[in-house]
Amino acid sequence: MSNMKGKTVVITGATKGIGKACAEKFASQGVDVAFTYNSNKEAADEIAADLTTKYGVKAKAYPLNILELDEFKTLFQAIDEDFDRVDFFVSNAMIYGRPVVGGYGKFMKLRPKKGLQNIFTATVGAFVRGSQEAAVRMEKVGGGAIVTLSSTGNLIYIDNYAGHGTNKAAVEAMSRYAAVELGEMGIRVNAVSGGPIDTDALKAFTNYEEVKAETIKRSAVSRMGSPEDLAGSVYFLCTDEASWITGQTLVVDGGTTFR
Repeated sequence: MSNMKGKTVVITGATKGIGKACAEKFASQGVDVAFTYNSNKEAADEIAADLTTKYGVKAKAYPLNILELDEFKTLFQAIDEDFDRVDFFVSNAMIYGRPVVGGYGKFMKLRPKKGLQNIFTATVGAFVRGSQEAAVRMEKVGGGAIVTLSSTGNLIYIDNYAGHGTNKAAVEAMSRYAAVELGEMGIRVNAVSGGPIDTDALKAFTNYEEVKAETIKRSAVSRMGSPEDLAGSVYFLCTDEASWITGQTLVVDGGTTFR
């Protein structure tokens, strides 16, 4: 297996759910972790301290508002001061609640200049700006890997999910373009598309219980997905074992899109 010790991963939105599971997975393999949080500094600092204590890695949290894309430059400048290198970038952070009003709902209720634009910024824009900053640093260490989180909501219909689903399709397409153009820098780019995962973001959906029941019904393994299910796939795509995988979307959905 790959020796990942001494390398550094940058993860956006790692204080809960999939992002937190990714931070735990990378840290457990000896990878130093720089991750972002939106507002809860105390919780983020506790996670960083816990990762350091449990795994002996360097871990630090940084504030980031993914709707303010200019913040990515200052974020990576701050990371430069604390870490010697950047090897991996995981674009995970997303928005829900008030910022998605106008972007979450039925097609005829969508508001392109409000919530829908915010979803695009947080999904595609954040992936682009984060990957650009990370790529400059990866090139200096001989290459690396970028993974963006996606959703099978761009493959199958999910009620009220048009705004999110179409932007997940867009970020997958953007990751393929990035894979071609960053390949010459020794950087691989892939997406991990998850079926419904039991996270706070999903629980914020007004039809959460309905989605949960339908997911379990459709799943070939009769259960909801967990953040750890996706974290393992994200980690794998960053290892040398995945060195000839780029420009791809790995679907991790418990078989829900097949049935």
